[in-house]
Amino acid sequence: MNKLQITPEMKVAELLANFPELEDKLIEIVPPFKKLKNPILRKTLGKVTTLRQASKVGGISLAELINQLRIAAGQNEIKVSENKDENSVKPDWVLKENIKITYDARIDLENGAHPIAKVSKEISTLNENEIYILITPFLPGPLIDIVKGKGFKTFSENKSVDEVYTYIKQNK
Repeated sequence: MNKLQITPEMKVAELLANFPELEDKLIEIVPPFKKLKNPILRKTLGKVTTLRQASKVGGISLAELINQLRIAAGQNEIKVSENKDENSVKPDWVLKENIKITYDARIDLENGAHPIAKVSKEISTLNENEIYILITPFLPGPLIDIVKGKGFKTFSENKSVDEVYTYIKQNK
């Protein structure tokens, strides 16, 4: 059996398509991924979320996630370089008085609606110091990458187990 190697850049959907037996293991390691049992979320989030991003969602080291999955799949452990997250200390620009828009995407996500179109449209209305807050049940890694690619900066913080605030501001 010549299966793919599990790596940090592998998408969650690719992992589960090639290693369906790892679904419960992934959920055990990254509990927020229990939402992948919802077929709509599995289809949308699984296609865009890498295992690197999943490690951030789960608050687990990338090496630990990858190697636990590799061992469960019968693969050898590998050395994994961690990208240190510069996003761990709340930046000076995150000021309550500068918040313009707050969008709680949790219900939309549960219903299978991906928030990227709404977020993209709404952040385009921000003025220089205004802040957009996106509330999700997990770290929205792929969305953060897209927003950064559009010239915005972000900061995310866990408010509770199922509540992550991502602050978005023009990068000026």
